[in-house]
Amino acid sequence: MTATHRPAAEPARVSFRALGTTAVLLTTGPAGAGVSLPALRALRAELAAVDAACSRFRPDSELSRVNATAGSGRPVPVGPLLAEAVTVALRAAEDTGGAVDPTVGPAVSALGYDRTFDEVPPGTPEPSPRPRPAVGRRAVGWDPGLRLLRLPAGGALDLGATAKALAADRAARRAADAAGCGVLVNLGGDLSVAGPPPAGGWRIALADDHAGPRPAAGPVVTVGAGGLATSGTTVRSWRRGGRLRHHLVDPATGTSAPVVWRTASVAAASCVAANTAATAAVVLGERAPEWLRDAGLPARLVHADGHVLHLGGWPDDPTGGPR
Repeated sequence: MTATHRPAAEPARVSFRALGTTAVLLTTGPAGAGVSLPALRALRAELAAVDAACSRFRPDSELSRVNATAGSGRPVPVGPLLAEAVTVALRAAEDTGGAVDPTVGPAVSALGYDRTFDEVPPGTPEPSPRPRPAVGRRAVGWDPGLRLLRLPAGGALDLGATAKALAADRAARRAADAAGCGVLVNLGGDLSVAGPPPAGGWRIALADDHAGPRPAAGPVVTVGAGGLATSGTTVRSWRRGGRLRHHLVDPATGTSAPVVWRTASVAAASCVAANTAATAAVVLGERAPEWLRDAGLPARLVHADGHVLHLGGWPDDPTGGPR
């Protein structure tokens, strides 16, 4: 990964709403040819499958049906896609020492994020609820071989920290295979690339808000393979009882993590690995730099005061911004 501000031919692009965020597909190909239709069909199919399996906002999703059995004491068989998503989420919890944990579902809902974010009111006078720490990954009974899942009482799963990144990885591979070209999939700041990249790599502009206008002089990096993810506390936020909340919950406390880093961007071999690390960095706060150094991952952390910290070989901002 390198920093760049060189002009380059723009890949074909299309965007649409999906999974409660903006999905963006870029494909390589002859100039003026437009986005690859086989890649677009593959992306839409993958996103629909992930939504049906992993959404906690759809009462008919497979995850919602499983969550409804929490505390029953009986294991529930799950399909292959949800099984992969659960395995990925539990591995993320293990790799981050519990900083990213799928059992935060009840805590996130109690804070007011109990519906798609577009429907979450920006402010409510309701009092802040008593924090609900996560029951933790070790309380989940999971047999990946038999695909049997057993949830403890109060242990409803929220796969939001990993399922969107998993969808980006799966969709990029599937779209590249279908189209036979280079593909970039961006799901609300979770990026995955597959197939041959454009000359010089995929040029990615970084910003606090993936859906906002691109900053005139913001940092740009190039990515040739793998994934890149940015997690932050400024976009998905709301007020409850006069207190600012955001969607990145510390499993240990059951409430929004203290805002040490405004955003955390991480590059890794996959979008799942990148987003797991970016989310963990926000939750870990002051401990994040040491954790990321130990993980050996390139990262860009933007402190709440605007100070920028580069780690693990992340390239200098071409704008000469603060370090």
